[in-house]
Amino acid sequence: MPDFWEHPKEAQAQMKKIKELQQWIDGYQEVDAACGELEVAWDMVKEGLMEEAELDALYATAMSLIENLELRNMLRREEDKLGVVLKINSGAGGTESQDWASMLMRMYLRWCEKHGYKTSIANILDGDEAGIKSCTINVEGDFAYGYLKSENGVHRLVRVSPYNAQGKRMTSFASVFVTPLVDDTIEVRVDPALLSWDTFRSGGAGGQNVNKVESGVRLRYQFTDPYTGEKEEILIENTETRDQPKNKENAMRQLRSILYDKELQHRMQEQAKVEAGKMKIEWGSQIRSYVFDDRRVKDHRTGWQTSDVGGVMDGDIDDFIKAFLMEFAGTEEAE
Repeated sequence: MPDFWEHPKEAQAQMKKIKELQQWIDGYQEVDAACGELEVAWDMVKEGLMEEAELDALYATAMSLIENLELRNMLRREEDKLGVVLKINSGAGGTESQDWASMLMRMYLRWCEKHGYKTSIANILDGDEAGIKSCTINVEGDFAYGYLKSENGVHRLVRVSPYNAQGKRMTSFASVFVTPLVDDTIEVRVDPALLSWDTFRSGGAGGQNVNKVESGVRLRYQFTDPYTGEKEEILIENTETRDQPKNKENAMRQLRSILYDKELQHRMQEQAKVEAGKMKIEWGSQIRSYVFDDRRVKDHRTGWQTSDVGGVMDGDIDDFIKAFLMEFAGTEEAE
């Protein structure tokens, strides 16, 4: 088409589809090549021309490529390919829970860094003494939502608290909410008449870096559920940059993501797993427990667990994500 680039939005959407198809082709070719090498290596081992250890390494590589492709196949929902708005809230418990929320924030930032995802902290509320009360992280990149939707829910920490003078074991909770990050190709209607804005100063505790202008923005949107008639006020704060127009733009993007997610919730009313993350932060509602003293992290939905607590807190959560998707993604597709 000679006029292909004269319609940038449509062209961008088409190029995105081509990129996705190319990823499948590249993935298949990698698997095919690895299986071919494995077949040749097996013949060489039988003839005594190769050590079995080398064969084992090639087998492990082939299996890893196949499993990665199989995992990608679990992400077929329309929203899976999008980025993520990841919100972390500390539970009751003061400093200990706020410290736990900051540890989870670091865990997800490390995971994103390892996988090449672009992250930005849209808003953060520091804890009273340590840690954070809440934070909102935007994660941009292909299939970020598809992978991170497994993290939606309540996370439970058990450890000897450094903030407890008696050295007692403490249990803390933090909730993680995962919403698809809407991009420009998704049409979401926002009624300007229902919008209102406030501005405020954003910055640190003091010193040269204090923001002396009102660059922080607070968006309020009076939302009425078109299906139930229920009314609610959506409140979004953004202090990501010191440029107020940019912060407004970012807040609007978050609003569009929230409205898009609400529509998804309607279309997937039976998908209780997404709503499960909105339970009260209390005993019995957690999706995963991190028990530091026993060196154990266990996911209560899949039963998957590991003793590598340090690795998990450094962002090594792929095995938990994979276990969740392999067990529940098929159920989601059926629904």
